[in-house]
Amino acid sequence: MDENTLKKRTQETAKKLWTGGIKLDPPYLMWKEFDRDLANDLSMFITGNLYSRTVLTLPERQMIACAILAALGAADELRLHVNAALNVGCDPKKLAETFFQLAPYGGMPLVNKALEVFKEVLKGRGEWESFHTE
Repeated sequence: MDENTLKKRTQETAKKLWTGGIKLDPPYLMWKEFDRDLANDLSMFITGNLYSRTVLTLPERQMIACAILAALGAADELRLHVNAALNVGCDPKKLAETFFQLAPYGGMPLVNKALEVFKEVLKGRGEWESFHTE
């Protein structure tokens, strides 16, 4: 794939993931502060090559990312990806269920932290009340 096509694909995928919901700065902005060229390479690989593949849908990829980040206890990154998951249409009930699935593998502290982050994102998006009352 030529560089212009990759760049366009990266931008389209990034727009779907990171536009909307609560205002969060993607790690890309920090990467650029250290090394602009490497930040662009990483972005094009992660967002342009990996996230734009069609074997898994964007919602499926985001569910996986959320599960992995929750299992790692990576709250800041989880916040970003929960918001992205909701941006691309992940069912909030399935996200909650994903976090509960951590219990036998990572323990309740990880479940609790993931649910705390999830609730924070839902509140920030103005979606907590509708989720909570279902």
